[in-house]
Amino acid sequence: MKNYLYTICILISVVIAYNFPEYFIQIGDYKLSKLIVPLLQVIMFGMGTTMTFNDFTGIIKTPKPVIIGLCCQFAIMPFLGFGLTKIFSFPPEIAAGIILIGSSPSGLASNVMALIAKANVALSITITTFATLMAPLMTPLLMKLLGGQYVEIDFLAMVWDIMKIIIIPLGIGFIINQYLKPVAAFLQSYLPLISMVGIALILVVITAAGQASLSSVGILLIVAVLLHNLGGFLFGYWSARAFKLPEQDCRTVAIEVGLQNGGLASGLALQMGKLATVGLAPALFGPIMNITGSLLASWWSKKQPEGSTIPE
Repeated sequence: MKNYLYTICILISVVIAYNFPEYFIQIGDYKLSKLIVPLLQVIMFGMGTTMTFNDFTGIIKTPKPVIIGLCCQFAIMPFLGFGLTKIFSFPPEIAAGIILIGSSPSGLASNVMALIAKANVALSITITTFATLMAPLMTPLLMKLLGGQYVEIDFLAMVWDIMKIIIIPLGIGFIINQYLKPVAAFLQSYLPLISMVGIALILVVITAAGQASLSSVGILLIVAVLLHNLGGFLFGYWSARAFKLPEQDCRTVAIEVGLQNGGLASGLALQMGKLATVGLAPALFGPIMNITGSLLASWWSKKQPEGSTIPE
């Protein structure tokens, strides 16, 4: 049960924010939504302090699974999200949020889930790293292509937003880890906890801001987000199988595709000035993917991958 404690705490917090939104929108004259981008930058900075050059050499050592994983990441989820918007006929800005979460890179939890699932952790880290670095180009491009019919997309503005939310803090963290290792080690003692609190706060603020919209499409949107998430796992796994990747790598690709960076999508929704509508699907995707991802990883942890040397 303790493995799900954090997710349970988030769900309780989101329910409270939904029922009492007035307490989570602003304090005095300060709007809490202003905290979202700085919190995301701290989270990405923390991720950067854990990165090494080995994360970038993975594509040279094992190019096939990395390329397949990246292609699945930026093909399955965006187009699956687009298809779901057509099936459910959501209001334009709600639909754009589904496409936005689908067009985002891998989620930060994917590496931990890969470890639990007895997947290829090194491959998971490499795919997450390269998907994140590709986000400044791929996310705006996919949003322009698939989401442009629902909301106006400023391509260059979104490129810059992703650069300042992800790439710049990630790069600073990476440099500190390479050249100031004692500082990086000190920061790594505190940043994971700060990141967990930050993610929870972001979800609460978005839920409160979007309470009115969520009340009108809540159940259907939850169903759509759940199908999006589960579809990522399913299509990711069987796409990798179709390319005859080893079982460990298939699990890795499934996890990388199914777990999205909801924080980035939420930050972009805020920068678009549409946190209460475009930001709803990313806010729901986070808790849902943590629950389904944990269940899938736990189930796989009981099954030894074919051809693996991982101890039982």
